Amino acid sequence: MAELYSIQINRSDRTQTTLGEFQGKVLLIVNVASKCGLTPQYDALEKIHEKYSGQGLMVLGFPANEFGAQEPGTDEEIQQFCRLNFGVKFPVFSKLVVKGPGQHPLYALLTGQFPVPSKKGSTVLKVLRKVMHPGSFNGESGEITWNFEKFLIDRKGEIVARFPPDTLPDDPWVTQAIEAQLAKT
Repeated sequence: MAELYSIQINRSDRTQTTLGEFQGKVLLIVNVASKCGLTPQYDALEKIHEKYSGQGLMVLGFPANEFGAQEPGTDEEIQQFCRLNFGVKFPVFSKLVVKGPGQHPLYALLTGQFPVPSKKGSTVLKVLRKVMHPGSFNGESGEITWNFEKFLIDRKGEIVARFPPDTLPDDPWVTQAIEAQLAKT
């Protein structure tokens, strides 16, 4: 999927790169936020990064502020928060838009090609419908549902799984999917 690798993204220092920088790696792409109830997932994301990076996994964090303004900081503030609070060493890029007007091409591609999270039984949609103001969350197919939604990309750039926000990064379902992709050459 050459299209994925040609997408331009900004590093936290605002220099541009493409996902082609990570071609041949297994990627776990996650929209992240610093002020969310799910923010402690940074810890598990870093542990997965440490455990599997030597085998070819790259965790890539993309801060987004579309959900309750839970990522209000600047790129520099986000980097500092991640380092100081969770010891994050995996790449956390510049803030981008994951849904709605101005949606970044990366998330347009991810949600367009894998429109529904893989796991059934996630409670996040039910909870969001109860707590959000009418019209602010419609849960349409393809839409990112909340912070910490995860996409697993194989070494060829194909999206192989989409995990809902409330599925922890170290859930056996996620780690088994990562290990299965890492085992492929």
